Amino acid sequence: MAKREEILTRALDVIAREGYRGASVKELADAVGLSQAGLLHYFDSKEELFTEILRKRDEIDSVSLGVNGDPVQGLTAAGDLDLDAVRTGYLGVVRHNADVPGLVHLFARLSVDAADPEHAAHGYFVQRGADLRGFFAAAIAAGQASGDIDDRVEPDVLARLFQAVADGMQVQWMLEPDVDMATTVDALFELLTPRKTS
Repeated sequence: MAKREEILTRALDVIAREGYRGASVKELADAVGLSQAGLLHYFDSKEELFTEILRKRDEIDSVSLGVNGDPVQGLTAAGDLDLDAVRTGYLGVVRHNADVPGLVHLFARLSVDAADPEHAAHGYFVQRGADLRGFFAAAIAAGQASGDIDDRVEPDVLARLFQAVADGMQVQWMLEPDVDMATTVDALFELLTPRKTS
């Protein structure tokens, strides 16, 4: 297991630096001192390797987002769901994504391929989406209960909007690198917060 973790950690660096297209199985194997066959001994396929790389990225990013738990088993809040902390953590992850374009490209490419139920990443993306939306829905529901978030739209719907905006902004950013993903995602938080009246 230690070697598998080393492979995933090093692969994150290689893909962030070289990009998705530049990160061949050979290059990833070289980075950890294995042959291609040796590398794939730890994974059933190239698709599973890339899926596990994204899972590792999520594991690391979840710390910034303020969540606990295994992305496979479900995410839970690291304490009370403070909307400001969720907002800060989520925007931090979005900003960080601009620094690792190779991982964003890998995520976007694999998410499209994973629409096929037979693809190795299909279960990962379905579960990831459900976990992320569940986490956001709980934070939004808490914010609605306290009056910090407008309650005209159900938490589950708003959570899906957050996922759609973040995923869509990544595609727009890949096409137009000057787009500020975090500012756009933050605007959605802003729209949900009732204006303070003096």
